Amino acid sequence: MRAIVVAAPGGPEQLHIAECPDPVAQDGEIVVRVAGAGLNRADLLQRQGFYPPPPGASDILGLEASGVVASVGPGVATPSEGARVMLLVEGGAYAELVAVRATQAVHVPDNIALIDAGGIPEAFITAHDALFARGHLQDGETLLIHGGGGGVGTAAIQLGRQHGCRVLVTAGSAEKLEQCAQLGADAGINYRSEDFVTRTRELTGGRGADVVLDIMGASYLGQNIEAVAVDGRIVVIGMQGGTQATIDLGAMMRRRIALISTALRARPATQKAAIVAAFTAEVVPALASGRLRPVIGRVLPLEEAAEAHRLMEAGAVVGKIVLDASSRA
Repeated sequence: MRAIVVAAPGGPEQLHIAECPDPVAQDGEIVVRVAGAGLNRADLLQRQGFYPPPPGASDILGLEASGVVASVGPGVATPSEGARVMLLVEGGAYAELVAVRATQAVHVPDNIALIDAGGIPEAFITAHDALFARGHLQDGETLLIHGGGGGVGTAAIQLGRQHGCRVLVTAGSAEKLEQCAQLGADAGINYRSEDFVTRTRELTGGRGADVVLDIMGASYLGQNIEAVAVDGRIVVIGMQGGTQATIDLGAMMRRRIALISTALRARPATQKAAIVAAFTAEVVPALASGRLRPVIGRVLPLEEAAEAHRLMEAGAVVGKIVLDASSRA
């Protein structure tokens, strides 16, 4: 099969196409012929040498994909060969074929294009798990989303609105904020020209946001503590702004603020199966009805993975970037 490999840790120029062995479905696994593979920030970190795959996972990049089941291993009752599925994987999605545990595969609704489905699992599962399982977001609360124009951000906006929440977002341009508004965001904050703490306080009558969904990590931690409400929850899902920060525990304790961090990739198989099952039950029906939709900003051929990484690093795309592995450029 063709797959994208990393010649050496470094920039996007280190990505190139190569022939790799076809995966074989083991006990409890399926092999999927990939249609689309979504990009994620974790892919950039792995390319740079900072985020190695978990033990036993493929060293090929890619944490989510969509496609058609090509073969099933022993002990798999569903999905069957020929089924349209989308996948949450630990690695291996930037390829023509990928193996995955059957419990991490979800049927793609008929109304969603198969390639577009490659940009759904990581974004929507991350957002759903972070907001509701981790952040305990309740109907009618106020949600502040950092990076509203990204893949997780565009998913989180829709999920928040579906639950009757007031959704505030930060983004770096008026164009991105407008697209967030079209998805249902109630208010946008341009982090390049506005102080998001001040604006959040203004927009909430001084109360703050009940839940903050944060992709920045260390650089935003102090401001997030100021922007969150009493009994609020800060859920950190990314570290684009660094990994180490000083925390004012006194401020957190006085206002009973919870600081929560979460990631999907390294979780055990049993947890991933439960997370995927919750996504299947609570999110997929809304995707099937059109109440939720994937936001796909660009689709590029598999061979253009390096360009796709450049676009992601530049923040040039709203929503997901997806690699098309179904045809040769």
